[in-house]
Amino acid sequence: MTATPYTQPTTFKIGGDLEVNRLGFGAMRITGDGIWGDPQDPEAARTLLKRVVELGVNFIDTADAYGPDTSEILIREALYPYADGLVIATKGGNTRQGPGKWAPVGRPEYLRQAVELSLRKLKVERIDLWQLHRIDPKVPRDEQFGVIRELQQEGKIRHVGLSEVSVEEIEAARKIVEITTVQNLYNLSNRQSEAVLNYTSQHGIGFIPWFPLATGNLAREGSVLDSIARRLNATPSQVALAWLLKRAANIIPIPGTSNIKHFEENQKAASLELSDEDFAAIGQLRD
Repeated sequence: MTATPYTQPTTFKIGGDLEVNRLGFGAMRITGDGIWGDPQDPEAARTLLKRVVELGVNFIDTADAYGPDTSEILIREALYPYADGLVIATKGGNTRQGPGKWAPVGRPEYLRQAVELSLRKLKVERIDLWQLHRIDPKVPRDEQFGVIRELQQEGKIRHVGLSEVSVEEIEAARKIVEITTVQNLYNLSNRQSEAVLNYTSQHGIGFIPWFPLATGNLAREGSVLDSIARRLNATPSQVALAWLLKRAANIIPIPGTSNIKHFEENQKAASLELSDEDFAAIGQLRD
């Protein structure tokens, strides 16, 4: 069985009770180059975050590794006190050694520290959605899942998600703690997580595709994607987002940017209607 294409609904309930609009915002690129340090213009980043909420986005995805810390702090500075219904999802378990450098650390004491520090940086008593950024292959995964369950039982985490995992890893985690979202690389030009998408769709788990705007060579001039975009008076990126939203009802794309104009352009994808014929034609494309 494969995931069923949908144009609606426009929202998804994470864990069955946390309703978010299905087009969110990824806050990775509000940091400096290499996802390292402060952005060149912190005030512009805060203005962008305020605009995100003004346009109705109520799901913002970040991580303690973005900066590190920078993204979470900017979100607090720009948006605290948070509007009712605004969901700030964050991640932990990936450490930084410099610009563009990442290394998973899944020791239970480190994951506990990550959650405690994110609570402080975001200035919340409970994180609505906390995601294990990567499973650390050097630490027994059950130990990683176990401490997350403990933190949830302590009321510090509402819902739990995973990132960059296989179906087998999701099933292993679900034996220990309820998994409500999975965040994997997925877009028109890279669909290696198709099996994970189908699994999450079947089990009511939200699927958060990161790097959702990537189209690769599929958007070259004269291509099927380019032709559809021109006919709809849209950009290839907008069509790619609309395709994701129609692909399955549990998909929550989080396109990220540091530019307000680009953000506003992305948001128009939520109202872009793809016909079944266009959806099918796009789905058959391969980079």
